[in-house]
Amino acid sequence: MALFDKTATELIRLAWDRLRPLPGGIWIFNQFLRWYNPYTGSIRASVKELSPGYALIELADRRRVRNHLNSIHALALANLGEFTSGLALLGGLSAHTRGIPTKITTEYFKKARGRLVAESRSDLSQVSENTDFEVFTDIRDQEGDVVARTVVNWRLGPIESSS
Repeated sequence: MALFDKTATELIRLAWDRLRPLPGGIWIFNQFLRWYNPYTGSIRASVKELSPGYALIELADRRRVRNHLNSIHALALANLGEFTSGLALLGGLSAHTRGIPTKITTEYFKKARGRLVAESRSDLSQVSENTDFEVFTDIRDQEGDVVARTVVNWRLGPIESSS
């Protein structure tokens, strides 16, 4: 199968598996992911760990993600939560499954400042028909406090063959 024939899920998994063990490979992977997904790439979050059903992503506290309250903007946090949930969920599914968020809710518990860590787990492994599935992401600050929790409702289904 040619590189351009791969689904987004296959391409991201392949890039992570090939680049992660290399010196500077995680940095290169994050550059690729920012290019591949430019809107989410705009917050410049960095994938630190990725395995089927699990994602751990860091977000540095920089001016470009701050608001007028001197904290990380609410929509940057929601973006981080959706991104983390998607990598965890889709990374654990078959390459023949598609997914799209249909609802995103983010609850904010305290002002987000400093380096943040978003973590998401998904135990869904197979999808044989269209289904909705919720994925939770907790976003923690350097003290380990949950500053925000995102819940993403993903509409999942098998990819229909075009042949």
